[in-house]
Amino acid sequence: MPTPGQLIARGVCRHLAGYGFACIEEMVPRRGLRVDVMALGPKGEIWVVECKSGPADFRADRKWLGYLEWCDRFFWAVDADFPVELLPPETGLILADGFGAEILRMGPEARLAGARRGALTRGFARHAARRLQALRNPGVQPMPD
Repeated sequence: MPTPGQLIARGVCRHLAGYGFACIEEMVPRRGLRVDVMALGPKGEIWVVECKSGPADFRADRKWLGYLEWCDRFFWAVDADFPVELLPPETGLILADGFGAEILRMGPEARLAGARRGALTRGFARHAARRLQALRNPGVQPMPD
């Protein structure tokens, strides 16, 4: 059974797919950081979406500021019952459930440097390919990087 946060992430990914984004849930841009959703857009833009299931989940998250340097736009994704006034107004906001989502507030753009974008895009591609391989060949361990 998916957790509330996983349902929110699923709705976000479904919604962003409609705009041509490819999404990976629980992506690690660097050691010590794991974002809920990283989305790669059709023009190479990279968005990070943190999914929060409730106020306690949000209050416990102090790592989110570290995610800003790994994306062009940052968003919170919450369900309809979340008190959105808790979320920083200078960040993006997505309302989501397990079936879809709506962008209520676009996150401000802070374009990544070319080298970081290239490294993130390669990491995104390798991560996606490894997940596909794991589905097709369970139990086969990839070589470490």
